[in-house]
Amino acid sequence: MSICRRQFLLGTAAGIGALSTSFSAFSNNKIGVALLGLGYYSTDILAPALSYTEHCELRGIITGSPAKVPRWQKKYGIPDKNVYTYETMSAIADNDSIDVVYVVTPTATHLRFATMAALAGKHVWCEKPMAMTVNECQQMIDVCQQNKVKLSIGYRMQHEPSTRAFAELSHTKPFGDLTGMSVFAGYPGGPGSESNWRMIPEMGGGALYDMGVYAINGARFISGLEPQSVSAKIEKTKGFKWVDATTYFTMKFKNGLEAKCGTSVVKGFNYLRANCASGWYELKPMQSYSGVVGRTSDGLVLPSFSGNQQAQQMDNDALAIKLNKPVFVPGEEGLQDIRVVEGAFKSARNNGELITL
Repeated sequence: MSICRRQFLLGTAAGIGALSTSFSAFSNNKIGVALLGLGYYSTDILAPALSYTEHCELRGIITGSPAKVPRWQKKYGIPDKNVYTYETMSAIADNDSIDVVYVVTPTATHLRFATMAALAGKHVWCEKPMAMTVNECQQMIDVCQQNKVKLSIGYRMQHEPSTRAFAELSHTKPFGDLTGMSVFAGYPGGPGSESNWRMIPEMGGGALYDMGVYAINGARFISGLEPQSVSAKIEKTKGFKWVDATTYFTMKFKNGLEAKCGTSVVKGFNYLRANCASGWYELKPMQSYSGVVGRTSDGLVLPSFSGNQQAQQMDNDALAIKLNKPVFVPGEEGLQDIRVVEGAFKSARNNGELITL
C-alpha cells in the first residue's frame, strides 16, 4: 500500500473518531434522551456512556420495573416528571425536555415501543436487531416518516472509526477487487433459563438475531454490497431446544463474491476479514465494546478507538437531529439485515437450500 493510501486510512480513522467533537459549538443545547428498558445494556453500558456525550444527555427513563426507579433517580437525578411506565409513556408527548426515546428491550417489543415513541413525536433510537420481521421493520420506518421523526438503529460498529475507514476501501480498492469475506460474531456462553427471553424464539432469542446481525451488517457495510442469496445450517446444541445456539451461513453477492459467516452464543469468535485480488484487510476483534483493531496485509495497523463507542454513536445520532442530517444507520439498514435473517432461517428449515433474497 502506498504512503498516500496509508495516510488516507489513518487520517480517515482519526477524522471519523473526532466527528462528534467537531461541532462543540452546539454542546450547550443537548438532546434529551429517555432510555426505554432498564436491563443490563441500559444500566451498565448506555447510561454510563451518556456521562461522556457532548451533544445528548440522559433525562428520562421508561420502565416496566417500578422497583428500579428510585436507584436511577438517585444516581442520575431524574425528576419524577421524566419517569414513565410502558403504559404511561404516551404522555411523553407533552414533555419538551425529552427529544429521543432509545428502545433497549427484547426484539419482539421494538415495533410497539418505536411506534409509541414516534406517535408521541419523539425521535427513535432502537437497539439491534431492529425487529422480528421485514414487515415489522417497514412499519417502524413508515411510522417514523409519517410523524417526521428520525429513526436510527444501534449498530455502533458503523460509528467505529477503523470500521468506517475499512468501509471506504470498497470504493478506493487499494488491494483490488474483493474476492471473498469471512465474518464471525459469537461469544462462549451457555443455555439460559427457559423463561429468559433470549431462549424464546418469538421474542427474538437465539444466535442469529442476537449476534448474527453483526456478521450480516459487517459484511454488507464493509463490502458496500447487498447479498442476493443466503444459505444456512443450524448446529444442534444441548440445552437449546427452541432457538439456535450456533448458525453458519453464506451470503452470495453479485459477481460471485461470497461471505462465509458464523454466529454463536456458545462459541467465541469475533473477526471480519476481506480478501482481495492483491491483499487483505481485517478487523479483529470486530464488534467488541473496545479494542477493535484494523490490520492490512502490508502491515498497516489501525489502533483501537480510545473513546467510548456508545457515546460516539449517541453523539453522532444527536448531531443528526441537531443539524437535521441523515443518521449513520437508518431503519433501512436494519431491515436489510432482518431480510437476511429471515432467509437464513428459511434455508436452515430446508436443509441449507439457497434462498433468494
